[in-house]
Amino acid sequence: MVKYFIIRLLNNNLLITIILGLTVSNLPSIVYAADGKLISTTGVIQVEGTGGSGIVPWATLSGYDSREQISATAFLTRATVTDYELDIVGVSASFYDRVEVSFAQQKFNIDATNDEIKQDIIGIKARLYGDVVYSTWPQVSAGIQHKILKDSAIADALGANDSDNGTDFYLSLTKVHLGAVFGFNALWNTTFRYTNANQLGLLGFGGSDDDREIVLEASAAILVNRYLAFGIDYREKPNNLDTTEDDWKNLFVSYSPNKFVSLTAAWLRLGTIAGVDNQNGFYISLTGHF
Repeated sequence: MVKYFIIRLLNNNLLITIILGLTVSNLPSIVYAADGKLISTTGVIQVEGTGGSGIVPWATLSGYDSREQISATAFLTRATVTDYELDIVGVSASFYDRVEVSFAQQKFNIDATNDEIKQDIIGIKARLYGDVVYSTWPQVSAGIQHKILKDSAIADALGANDSDNGTDFYLSLTKVHLGAVFGFNALWNTTFRYTNANQLGLLGFGGSDDDREIVLEASAAILVNRYLAFGIDYREKPNNLDTTEDDWKNLFVSYSPNKFVSLTAAWLRLGTIAGVDNQNGFYISLTGHF
């Protein structure tokens, strides 16, 4: 007997269809959201399509699957700051609580010139050690994000070394401490990223040279209860181009009424983007788990 699970996500001209066919008699079943991990412990989906918080990847994988299950996730995100908008749509799948694969498409709109930049991101992440809740030490995962820039004119004009594609490598450590802050559960995450991407890659990669470096990303959150979390993100940025690239920060709240859906909102402080400063605004993301 074969079961087919189809996710269709339509955003303008983008139609993503994922078909997972599983032979029930000899393969583990797809996870249902009521099974698997504790609610809210997977995080949400970050701006490049992998499991984490708003702007930072975590060591957690995107789904609620246990070690004998497979899960699928889809998300929609919009970030709006003073002079720009970023729309993101994507899907991911998590296999046996060990490996996550993801795809995201970013659409970056420049209000002043009415230009649009598109970028596709293909990601893979593997859990190397531990469990975010149950192990003594943090969960550790390593990931790769390959970025394909489809509109390169602005990246070329700004002097990017490579305006077609680039690859980020990262290592994340994440831990939940039960009852650690006035009886509330607390989460922290640290991510080390090896990158030469300018503004996530939307402005190309590198400058006059390849200019790869290791940058720090971090998150901290309080889980008020099983459904509601408040936290902060910090993301260090490389500065390869003549235009200043500031570090990113946000304050977020995430609500997961059940294991099928979560909603995240954030206040963003992104600093200077493409030479235009004071880029502050809002972020909202809807994630569905299957």
